[in-house]
Parts: sequence; structure tokens; C-alpha cells
Amino acid sequence: MSAPPEIPTVVFHVDLDAFYASVEQRDDPSLKGKPVIVGAAPGHRGVVSACSYEARRFGIHSAMPISQAWRRCPQGVYLPVRMTRYLEVSREIMGILGRYTPRLQQISVDEAFLDLTGTERLFGPPREVAALLKAEVREKTGLTVSVGVGPNKYIAKLATNAGKPDGLVIVGPDEVEGFLNGLSLGDLWGIGEKTLQRLAELNITSVAELRGFGEQELARMLGRGAGGFLACIARGRDPDIFSEEPKSRSLSSETTFETDRKDRAGIERVLLELCHQVMFRAIDEGWKSRTASLKLRFHDFTTVSAQKTLKHWVTSAEELLAVIRELLGARWNGSTPIRLVGVGLANLVGVDAEDQLELFADDFSRRKKVEEAVFRIRQRMGEATITKAGLLEEKKKGAGDRRPR
Repeated sequence: MSAPPEIPTVVFHVDLDAFYASVEQRDDPSLKGKPVIVGAAPGHRGVVSACSYEARRFGIHSAMPISQAWRRCPQGVYLPVRMTRYLEVSREIMGILGRYTPRLQQISVDEAFLDLTGTERLFGPPREVAALLKAEVREKTGLTVSVGVGPNKYIAKLATNAGKPDGLVIVGPDEVEGFLNGLSLGDLWGIGEKTLQRLAELNITSVAELRGFGEQELARMLGRGAGGFLACIARGRDPDIFSEEPKSRSLSSETTFETDRKDRAGIERVLLELCHQVMFRAIDEGWKSRTASLKLRFHDFTTVSAQKTLKHWVTSAEELLAVIRELLGARWNGSTPIRLVGVGLANLVGVDAEDQLELFADDFSRRKKVEEAVFRIRQRMGEATITKAGLLEEKKKGAGDRRPR
């Protein structure tokens, strides 16, 4: 008796378009059509956390120093990060996505993978499901999402990027090579500027040309890590950079820089924001953890991770950042360009889980009570009703339009 035919893998990648800025424009309709930059204030040290598509026309992108964004677009509307609000909206949207499949992998506050393999009889063909999903998110939240569908996570991610904003791109298993041939090398997710320069020096100018080299050849020319990665993605295989969470419950958030970075101060500011994202999600969802984790991907595609387990619960974003900075110092030499950073909490347990009481309440425990109070106040009254002093710097004269909240 012959084996039943294998069901083709169907992966959705869902990305909320310009998420932070889109939430700001939805909450304040007067901002629609304007270049909105969310992040640090002009005149302060800091970076762009997100920006609207109107701002991107000026060459602004996430993780760009705010001073550079100001020079490019002084007429922009500069707003503070309202992480509590974004998490609230994110939770609503992830709830919508979770009704389509229990196999949902949220990889950041505004991005997720959905495995819909074998669900066609239940929901219909992928194009109908994707259109239905997009319409439901728009109707219930007023926001747009881009959806990419592919036979693995990497192709689905590329499909999403190819259709932004408000896109829907489907790449079938037999369409992968043609789809990739239609992209430039710069469109391949995960390739940095230095790698593109090196490929140009080698006279490799297209995906089809890149596919003509084997992994060992590429490893000799570009290094083992980059060679393996490039050989994999040129053939449409998943390089497994979006691995599933471990069996132990965890929360994480990560960001990929537009250009490779090695400025420690700027990297640590991004890590601080990720720490706040992770801690706010943990508080909001009712988790606690003793284990902090750091993920780094370098310019040559080498990926390293590290964890540290404390004797007590991680109690605040500041404490999480302190551990992450320690792990960063142990895993990074300070000079190798970094492509991606990620922060997480592993081995989560419910906040009500029984635990031996600490004999002395330390400073971080007191900070946690303050942080929880801040989070609850922001939930009730809005983000800018209270701001942590650790996130502020002395304001300089000449700051641009930064609407109060």
C-alpha cells in the first residue's frame, strides 16, 4: 500500500506595516499623511524606533540616530515610544491571528509566523485565508498588515517584504526559484552592506549567479558562516534563523539593523528598548523568570546566544539590561559589526507559582513594584502620564515637533 502524498508546507508571515507609527496615526488621525518618527526626541541622544512610510521617503529608518533623522526631516512629527500601547494593540492582533492556527510563532511585537499546513479544507486556499486575515485585522483594529505565504519561513518573510505596504504575495513550492531570480541581492533578508560589497567584488550581481556557486566555494570566498547562509537562501531553503522557541516557555524580542553596527552606546540603547518590550509583555501576560538571554548575529551571519540564570526573579527592565550588558561583554569583542540583537526571558513560570520567600527585599525587588505600577498606570491613563527617569536625558534647545501625550 503506497504512502499518502505529503501535504505541502504552508507558512504565513504577517508583518504590521510601520507598526508604532501606524498606531500613532490611528490614535491621532491628524497625523495621517505626515512623516511620523517614533523614538528619541530631537536634541537628545537616541535612535529612531520606527517611522511612517511618509518619513521613509526622506531616507529615515529604524535604529538611525535621531540626530540624523532630524537633519533629513526637521518638519517631521517626533513622538515618544508608547510601548504599553503598542503591546496592547499587538496582543489584540495576535489574538486574531491565533484563531487561524494554534501554530503561531510571534517573533516580535509586530511580526509573526503562522503554520497553516493542512488547513485548506478548514479555511480554504491560502490566498483566500490571507485576504480574510488582512480584512479582519483592518476591520477590528484599523491597521494594515502585509502577508507573505511560502513553503518555509524564509521565503514567506521575503514574500512579505516584496509586497509592503498592505501587500499579499504568495510563492508556491514550484515558484521559489523564479521568485528569487526576480529579487536583487539586496532584497535577500539578512544580507548586509559589507557582504553585498564583497559579492560585487567577486562579480556576483544576481541571485541566479549566487546560486551557481556551491557552499564550499562561497565559504572559501566569504567565510564558513556566510558561505553556508548564502548557499542556503539562494536555493530557497530555510536557513533556520527563525527557530521555534524552546520547549521551556520563553518571551523574546529582536531587531535587525538596517546597516551593521558596532557603536556600543547605540546598541545598548536598542537593547534597553528590547528589555522594556520583554518585561512589559511578561508583566502583562503574568510571567516571571530568572533566566535572561541574549542573541547576536554578526556581519558574517555567525549567530551566538547566551543565557544567565539568577538566584532571584528578574524584576525590572533595568535589571534585565544589566544582565544583557554582561552577556554582551562576554560574547562581543566590541569591534565585530553586529547585524541583529535579541533579548529574552526563558523558563517562564506564572507569577502565582509558589516560591521560597527571599529573606531580604533587594533594590531590584522594589524597582519591580515601581515598574508594575508604571505599567498599570499607563494601561489606564496612557503612556506619557508617567515616564521612567532612566529613559530621559537632559533636553537640549531646538527640539522639533514632539507632541505631548
